[in-house]
Amino acid sequence: MDAKIEETEDAAQVAADDDLAVREAAYEKFVWDNLKRNYIGNYLHGMLGMTGFRLVNAPTFLPAYLHAVSGSNAIVGLALALQQLGGVISPIVGATKIEHRTKVMPAAIWMGSLGRLAILGMALAGWFLTGQALVGALLFCMLMFGIFMGAQRVVFSLLMSKVIPISRRGRLQAWRNATGGAIAAVLAGVAGTYFIQPNLFGNGYSTTFLFAFVLTSFGLWALQLLLKEPAPPTVRAQARIRDRLKDFPALIAQDKAYGFFLVVQMLATSARIATPFYILYVGKVIGADGATLGLLSFAFLGADTASNLVWGYLGDKTGFRLVLVLSIIGWVAATLMLLNLHEPTWIFASFAVLGASLSGYMMASQTMILEFGNRDDLPMRIAVSATAESITATAGPLIGGVVAEVYGYDVVFMASLGFLAAALLILLSAVREPRRRLAG
Repeated sequence: MDAKIEETEDAAQVAADDDLAVREAAYEKFVWDNLKRNYIGNYLHGMLGMTGFRLVNAPTFLPAYLHAVSGSNAIVGLALALQQLGGVISPIVGATKIEHRTKVMPAAIWMGSLGRLAILGMALAGWFLTGQALVGALLFCMLMFGIFMGAQRVVFSLLMSKVIPISRRGRLQAWRNATGGAIAAVLAGVAGTYFIQPNLFGNGYSTTFLFAFVLTSFGLWALQLLLKEPAPPTVRAQARIRDRLKDFPALIAQDKAYGFFLVVQMLATSARIATPFYILYVGKVIGADGATLGLLSFAFLGADTASNLVWGYLGDKTGFRLVLVLSIIGWVAATLMLLNLHEPTWIFASFAVLGASLSGYMMASQTMILEFGNRDDLPMRIAVSATAESITATAGPLIGGVVAEVYGYDVVFMASLGFLAAALLILLSAVREPRRRLAG
């Protein structure tokens, strides 16, 4: 009797394995059959979306605007801290809402739309509010922007992992970031000279943010129209947020390289303590009118554009660990240049190197996270990384604002360099290229 039961169980297991293999093959076929359509959809979404988001996230317009309306370094730091605070919890919530679903596109549309409405709120606040009410509204919009962008990061990263094969992700990001960056660089120059300098429509910054809202919305609509999403062969069972939080230690412990990668992310994110103060430092040493803001934004976004093609193809060829190493080294170089070389040409160059380096860091960190562990844990792994980054990014700008106010910008920049040096040391000594580990 026992032998018959064992034979039945073995036969059932073989049948289940065969069925899973069939579903895996069908999933893989769907991905390749719809690759062109999904590639174009992701390209348009990334190109137009990143164009708008870069105008908001570039270390020029928003910090300068916040400083202009508040007159305080601490407020600039608080705004950036609130944005990151919004991203602390929302990735985990987003992951628990989608990891059991076979289709996640509806959640992507909701999260993406709400994030874009936060940008629209910044634009409208500038036109209809003044004084402390304007400062309060901008701080609130930054918090909301962080909340929805944190959740969106999980959803859209998962979508890309589902429809774009690993061998095509680097070049997709390269071309969408490059073309999006080219548009953003041109718009940055236009915004500084023709929107902000003459205070177009009564508030040049609001006009800039409205442009960002329109561009990012077009990108989301393109993705919604074009993307065809496959149902994965397996998904996790639905779980409560509290229960999934308990799984975090095991998720990290099962892959030591992933654990060290998280530390690298947190240290690099801590280094952003200095980023919003780059443009304020420039204003202190040489001055920063609207034309200068536009020129330095052009340098930052233009270098981002050109470097993306290098980062994307290099990542596809060698894996993204090398891209991460080179981008952190460039980040260090940019900070040192800004601290020590105060000629306009060198300041332009430092913003260009910073743009290229941050571009490489973002591409590498967001792509490498897709390559650790198994597919069913991917949403929560993305969420863990996003939350870990947001925790350090929340305190960084806030502390940086206070330190800059009390001790000056030099101390903030030196702290940033210390974080980057520690991140580079751990990356070189403890994190192997995940693609090589999988191949081995």
